[in-house]
Amino acid sequence: MFNRAEITFLGTGTSIGVPVIGCDCKVCNSDDPKNQRLRSSILLRTHEVALVVDTGPDFRQQCLREGIRGLDAVIFTHGHSDHVMGFDDLRRFTVLEDEQIRIFGNRETMQRLEKAYPYVFDGENRYRGYLKVDPKLIEGSFSVGDLDVTPLPVSHGKVETLGFLFSSRGERLFAYIPDAKELAGETRDLIRDLELLILDGLQPKPHWTHLSIPEAIEIAQELEVTQTWLTHFSCLVDHAALEPGLPDGIGLAWDGMKIVL
Repeated sequence: MFNRAEITFLGTGTSIGVPVIGCDCKVCNSDDPKNQRLRSSILLRTHEVALVVDTGPDFRQQCLREGIRGLDAVIFTHGHSDHVMGFDDLRRFTVLEDEQIRIFGNRETMQRLEKAYPYVFDGENRYRGYLKVDPKLIEGSFSVGDLDVTPLPVSHGKVETLGFLFSSRGERLFAYIPDAKELAGETRDLIRDLELLILDGLQPKPHWTHLSIPEAIEIAQELEVTQTWLTHFSCLVDHAALEPGLPDGIGLAWDGMKIVL
C-alpha cells in the first residue's frame, strides 16, 4: 500500500506506439515486454482520488490491463491524437445519468476535444451510458482531492504543451512532462531539486519536437533531480541495451511499471 501516492505507467510509447506498423527493426520484433509500448499516459492514485493524465487511443486496453474501475478526473497535457483519442472510452466512468467526470486542459486542448467530440459538450446527451464531463479550463494551479497541480509550460514543436507538478499538503511529489523539446525557465525553477521527475526521452538521437535521451539526462542532472524516469519512447530505444549505460538516478520506464511514493 502506498503512503502518499502510486503512479502507474499506462503507456510509455511515442505517437505510433511500439511495435510500429510495418517496421522490421530489432525492437519492433523484440519479445522483451519492456520494448512493447502503448501510447504514453499515467494513472495516479492517492488516498482520496484516482486520475489519469491523457487518454490516448490505447486507453481502453490500458484500463483493462490495470483493472481501472473508477476515475475522479482526467488531466490533459495537450490535444495531439496520441494523448486524447481514447476520450470517448471515459463513458464507462459516467454510466449513470447523474455521473460526470472532471476534465482539465488548456484552451487549445479543450477546443480540440469539443471539435472532435461535439456530442459530449453540447449538453444534449446526458443519458445513462453516455460520456458526461465537467470541463475545467487550466489557467493556473488547481486542486483535485488531496492533490495540488501546477501546470508546467514546455515547448513541443509548435504546440502549447503542459507538464504537471503534483504536490500534496505542501510537499512536492513529482513532475510529469511526457512531450517536450524545451522547458521554460519557470518550469525549470519549479522542478529544481525535485525528488522524482518523469520526462520525455524519445530516442538516443536528436528530434525537433522531443527531448532526446542525452538532452533529458542533461536537464535532470542540471536541475539536480534525485530520480528521473524517461518515457515516450520510439522504437530506437532498446530497453535492455540502453538502460545499463544510463547515469545513476536515471532509468527507462516501461508499460505497467509502478512507483510507490
